[in-house]
Order: sequence, then structure tokens, then C-alpha cells
Amino acid sequence: MTASGLGQAPADGRAGAALDRGDFRAAVALLREVEEQRPLTPAELDLLGRSAYGAGQFEAAITAWEQQSAACHSLGDDVAAAEAATTVAMFLMMETGLMAPVRGWLARAERLLGDRPESPTHALLAMTHTYERFMCGDAEASARWAEQAIDLGGRHDVPLAAALGRVATARLMILTGAVEPGLSLLDEVAVSVVSGELDALGAGMVYCELICAMQGLAQYDRAEQWTEAMERWRVGHAYGGFIGRCRVHRAEILRLRGACSAATEEALEACRELRPWMRREFGWPLTELGAIRLRTGDLVGAEAALLEALGHGWEPQPWLALLRLAQGQVGAAAAMIADALEHPCTVPSKEWPPLGALRRAPLLVAQVEICAAAGDVGTARTATGQLSGIAQTYRSRALSAAAALARGRLLLAEGDAEAAVGECEAAVTGWSDVGAPYEAAVAQLVLADAERSLGRGVHAELRERAARATAARIGAALAGGHPTPGTSPPTASECAFRRDGDVRTVAFAGRTVVVRDLKGMRYLARLLAEPDREFHVLDLVGGETGEKARPGGDLGPVIDGQARAAYRRRLAEIDDDMAQAEALGDDTRLALAQADRDYLIRELAGAFGLGGRVRVAGSASERARASVSRSLRYAVSRIAEHHPAMADHLVRTVRTGTYCRYVPDPRVPTSWEV
Repeated sequence: MTASGLGQAPADGRAGAALDRGDFRAAVALLREVEEQRPLTPAELDLLGRSAYGAGQFEAAITAWEQQSAACHSLGDDVAAAEAATTVAMFLMMETGLMAPVRGWLARAERLLGDRPESPTHALLAMTHTYERFMCGDAEASARWAEQAIDLGGRHDVPLAAALGRVATARLMILTGAVEPGLSLLDEVAVSVVSGELDALGAGMVYCELICAMQGLAQYDRAEQWTEAMERWRVGHAYGGFIGRCRVHRAEILRLRGACSAATEEALEACRELRPWMRREFGWPLTELGAIRLRTGDLVGAEAALLEALGHGWEPQPWLALLRLAQGQVGAAAAMIADALEHPCTVPSKEWPPLGALRRAPLLVAQVEICAAAGDVGTARTATGQLSGIAQTYRSRALSAAAALARGRLLLAEGDAEAAVGECEAAVTGWSDVGAPYEAAVAQLVLADAERSLGRGVHAELRERAARATAARIGAALAGGHPTPGTSPPTASECAFRRDGDVRTVAFAGRTVVVRDLKGMRYLARLLAEPDREFHVLDLVGGETGEKARPGGDLGPVIDGQARAAYRRRLAEIDDDMAQAEALGDDTRLALAQADRDYLIRELAGAFGLGGRVRVAGSASERARASVSRSLRYAVSRIAEHHPAMADHLVRTVRTGTYCRYVPDPRVPTSWEV
């Protein structure tokens, strides 16, 4: 192989050496110097494509491979031209999710190959067809193409085609219920990564697929192992969009493990790194960020992230429905989650299960919670039955724990509190075994409600205290709960948050501790000193640094000039695909192409402000909001280690967002010594 960059194409002097050592930007600069003197050869264009991709310059990479295909065709080398066209299709598929242009480039590659004998290019073509069909939910066609990719990849020494063909086969097996054989096949594919059989780019692609498969199955232990392996891999092979993908996968695992602050950091960095790639998949880290913010009680920040994800054509459910529930909009939440289940999202993505029952599982978990809150026992019963069936088929510990809690919620809503206790206890144990403290704490709260319904007030109090202590420890916020019976509010003299040098004395509810002072502690002190006052995050940051923070310092255009030009070129490719779909009478393909077109038009429209001015991203207020929220959560988590009751109080009463404030509990005096 020489053209696609998926094998060992010959290096070109210093640029090739720079690429080999991972210095992508240097390789691009050297090739641009050559380009100023003369047209690049096809091999040099391939080198430029790989280097630009590694440097995060996606459109430059695609342009280089497009030029390579044209150059090879003009030289009469149609096999190489087809390979370059296949490379364009593959990377458009991976990085944009726009299937209409992908189909156009695949058709071009097939025309160039004609009836020529089988070659490595045919293996790459089969591999790309496999995932185009897989991401569009066409399991039957994907399975046929995967079989060809495995066969051709093995016979023509294209290990990546064979590996990804096997991954797709395994994922299809899992999605259709053949879990154990599918997992065994994935384990076999993993050998090709750890044995060094694949090059750096191919290894990154397979790592990503393995993690997606495990997380879709809720096999979080395996997902975490592969995420850690991918983290080690990316240190020396930081290929383009894989950096951001690594971060999103890591954020998902950190959220599950209760490391909310670290998860937020990873999600924000993923947003920053994936933003320039201008694809629907940008909604993925935004949705993860929204999920983390929802978990930490930052409802304003969660809404901003989830709505932005929706604006990028991503499906942010079930988190958006759960946000509405947290905001008290139970009817809106129920309508949203019902619509998401009735009308599954058709956005092509390999990051979530594209078909089968696993795609519905998270939605059903949310529907049970929402419908139980709404008193819609009938819908909750139906959703619980479906979720229990999915858990029985796929048999992951997380799915089993989620199904147990759903049954507990349903039984409690039906009035069978005794049976609900057993299911909730199983959920607490299951989530604890998985290593998911937040989910275990939520199950503890439902268990407390069941115990309270049976008149076991002491047991209920212990359960709720344990749940809220866990939430405070990880910097999360839990809804619901009941006041602890028989407790009297602390007196004003017991409330202190006083700084003494580099430590802070914290007195609350009859207990005094000393903790190390932190930036977040100083933010808390300002909030406690003036209850109910709203502080803009820029004022908090300015008070900490001694300087007045000013809005500004944007992160650059939402969509840069090169991307806008590429989007317009893709629109023409989509129009061609729509015309072909109409000629063939293929309504499904036409609908997918129309969705691609609508998405691109929205993206282009959103890139411009009033008067046609280019919009910019990342205001100072947003960065300050993220920083202040993170610092406050970290401070509360440190307080929880020494004074859980104080941390629990802060989780209940401190509101974060662009404006932050302390909203006192009416049972607790607001006179703080600060």
C-alpha cells in the first residue's frame, strides 16, 4: 500500500522523518515549502494528508487526498487514484458523519477500479462500505461487506481492513444478542493492536471501536481497560481527532467513577480539541459535558451544553429529558423521553449502538424514573419490562443494576414497598460492584423512600445520609430526600468559614474542622458572606486575581474559512447523492442525504452573526463559568472528606452557573463568620 496512508508509504526526506517521529506540524510546514516550489507528487500528497490529519488540520488532509486521487488519475494510475478516493471516503465517514459525500467518493473509487483484479484497495473499499452501512443501521449489508473486508484484508495483507471487518462483525453479533461470541471475537481483534500488527493510525481506529463496543454494552470494566490502553497509546501517537475521542471516552469513565471534576476537565478539553473538526460528532463531548454538569447540579451549564449539542445535530437524550425533570418540568421530560423512544435518532455514528435494543436501554432507564415521578405507572411498567428483557439478554452488571432499580421504582409506585426494598438493595449492590458511586447513591435514596413507606424511619435516615455523604464526597448533587426527623437546626454561633493563613476553620452543626484553603474555598467564602446575592463568575475570578476580568479573548471562529469552503463543496456532493437517490427511488437514502444537507446549512448559518460577521467561540464568561464551577465542586469535595454534613449543606444551597449564589436553607441560620 502506498496511497492511503494506512500502510507504510515511502517517506519523503525530512518531512517523512518528522511524520515518523510524530512531529506533524513540522512535516506539514516542510511539505508546504516544497509545494511553493513545485506541485507535490502523489506520494508527497499522501504524506501531506497524513501529516495534516495528525496536526488536526482535517480539511487540509482531505484536500490533499482529493488532489492525490486526481493526480494519480491524470497519470493513468487508476488503482492508486481509487485508493486515495477510498481514503477520502473513510476519513469523511470517521470525522463528519456525512454519509452522502462518503457514498459519492466510494462510487468514484469503484468506477476507477472498474473490473480490475482484486487488490489491497478492494479490501479498503470493503472496510469503508462496512462502516458506512453499519453507521446507517443496515446490519445485513454491513455484515456482507465485513465478510469481504476480512477475506480481502487477509489475502492482500491489509491488516486494518481485516481487523475492522472483524470488529464490525463482532459488534453486529453483540447487537443482535450473540454477546459471548461477539466478545470473544473482539478479544481476538485486540491481539492485532497489542501485537503491533497495525500502524499507529490503524491502532487508534481499532482502540476506539473496542471502547465504543464495550460502552454500548455497558461493560464498563472492559471499556475502562481499553480507555487506559488508548491513553497510553495516544501519548506517542497523537493522531488528529483521536485525541479528542480519547478524552470523551475518559470523561465518560471518570463520570461513572465519581470523579466529577476530572471528568469535567476532560470533557471541556475534548470540546476544545474536537471543535475544529466541524462534525456532528462535536455534539458527543457537549452531551457528555451536559451529563456531568447535570450530575453536579449545574443545571444552567447542563442546559447550555445539551442545547448546543442539539444544535449540532446530535441527540442529547436521555440527558435533556432528565434535565427537565431536575428543573421540575415533569410533563416536558415525559414527552421528550417518549418521543426519543418512538422516533430513534438517525444521525450516523459509531460512538453509540446504531441499531438493536442496546440503543434503547439508557432511554428506558430515564423513562422509568420520569414516569414514576409523574405518576404514570402504566408507562413505567412497560419501560421496566423492556429494560429487564434487555438486561437479561446482554447480562452486563451495569444493565442488571439499572433494571433492578427500575423495578424498585415501579414497585414503590405500585405500593409494594416491601418488594421494592429487595430490588433497590440489589441495585445498590450492583452499582457498588460496578464502581459507580453516584448511581449507587441514587439507588440508596430510592431505597430510603421504600424503607420510609414501611415505617422504618431509622433505616431510611441511615440510607439517605449515606447517599448524601457519597454525593458530597464526589461533588455531585442528589435530588429528593427528606429532612432528618428529630434534628434541630444548628445555632448561628456554630457557623464559621474563617481563613487563618493557609488553612480554613469550618464550623457547622456542632462540629469544627480545619481544612487547607483553596481557590474554591475563597469563592465559597464570598458567597457565604452575602447570602442570596448573585455573583457573576467574572467578578469572582476578578476578586481572586485582584484584576477586573473582561469579556473577550475568544477562541477563534466557530467555523474557519477553509471549513466553510469545504462545507459548500460537501453540499454539492450531497446534492449529487440526493439526485441519484431520487433516480433510484431510494427514499431511505434520500432522507439521510436530506438530513446531511440540513445539518450543513445549519452549521453554515450558525457560523455568521449579524451583518455576515464571523461568529467566534469560547467567551471569557464561559471559560470563567467552567473554572469557577470546577473550583467550587473541588472545594466541596475536599470539605466532604473532613465534614460531610457541611459538604451536604453546600451541595444543597450553592448554585453555580454564569451567576453563582448561596441560597440558605431556611432551617439553618445564615449568619456566617467568614
